[in-house]
Amino acid sequence: MIDAARTFLWHHARVLEQRRFAFLFDGGPAEPVVHAVLSHRNDDGGFGHALEPDGRGPTSQPLHTFTALTLLHEVGAAGDHARAACDFLTGVTNADGGVPNCLATARDHPKAPWWQVGEDSDLLMTALLAGVLHDVGVAHPWLDRATDFCWERVDGLDRSHPYEAAACAHFLDAVPDRPRAEAASARLGALVRDQGLVDLGEGRAHEGYAAGETHKPRQYAPTPGSLARRWFTDEEMAADLDALAAARQDDGGWTFPWPAWTPITTYEWRGVVTIEALLTLRAYGRIS
Repeated sequence: MIDAARTFLWHHARVLEQRRFAFLFDGGPAEPVVHAVLSHRNDDGGFGHALEPDGRGPTSQPLHTFTALTLLHEVGAAGDHARAACDFLTGVTNADGGVPNCLATARDHPKAPWWQVGEDSDLLMTALLAGVLHDVGVAHPWLDRATDFCWERVDGLDRSHPYEAAACAHFLDAVPDRPRAEAASARLGALVRDQGLVDLGEGRAHEGYAAGETHKPRQYAPTPGSLARRWFTDEEMAADLDALAAARQDDGGWTFPWPAWTPITTYEWRGVVTIEALLTLRAYGRIS
C-alpha cells in the first residue's frame, strides 16, 4: 500500500506532498518539508499561494495559515512561525476573539465557490487554528482570546454541520483543560450522532454538501487517542477503516468526495488525502 502510494505521489503530487511523504514514511529529513511550506508564507506572517488547494490567490488566509501550522508542527518546526502567525491573526480577528472563514483580501482571486468572503467570526476556522496552536504549545494573547471564543461557542452549540463539528473535535483534543474538554466532547458526540453528522455507512450527505461528501468516524477521530474515538463502537470504527483501505484507487492513491472546481485541484487534493489515509491507517495499526 505504501509503495503504491509512493508511486502515485511521484506521478501526480506537489513537491510538498512528495517531501512530506518522504519524511513520514521513508525516514526523510524535515528541512525540505519546512522549505516547501515556507514558500507559501507572506511577509505578514500568514500563509497563502494555494497551500490549501481551493484558495488559489496569494493573500494570507486563516485556512492556509492553519494548514501551514499543521504541517510545520508535524515535522517539529512550528515554533517561531506559530508566533508570527498569531501576530497575523491578531490583525484579522474580531472583537469577540473569532476569525472570519475567508478574508476580503481573497475577493479578487480565484477560489472555490465555498470560499465565501465574510466578516463574521467563524467557529470552524477559529477552532482549527486554536487547536493547532495548542498542539504547538505557543503562548500568545491571540490564542487566549480565541480559546475563550471557542469555549463559549462550543458550550452553547445546539446545531452544527460536519466540518464545524470536526473542527471542534480537533480543538477539544488539544485544549489544555482536559476535564472540561472530555465533558464537552461527550456532548458534541451526542450532537453529531443525534443530528446525523456522521456517515456510518448510509452515505447520505448533510444538507448543503455535495453528493457523497460525508464525514466518517475517522474524520472525527483520526487517531485512537482522539476524544471522538469514544463516540463510536469498535465495530463502527473497524468498518470505517475497512472502507478506507478498500477506497484506494488502482493508481495507488485515494480520492476525495467534494467537487473539483478547477482541474489542478484534482491531483493536488488527491496527494493530500492519500497521505492522510495512510496516516489514519497507520495510527490504527492497519499498516506499519
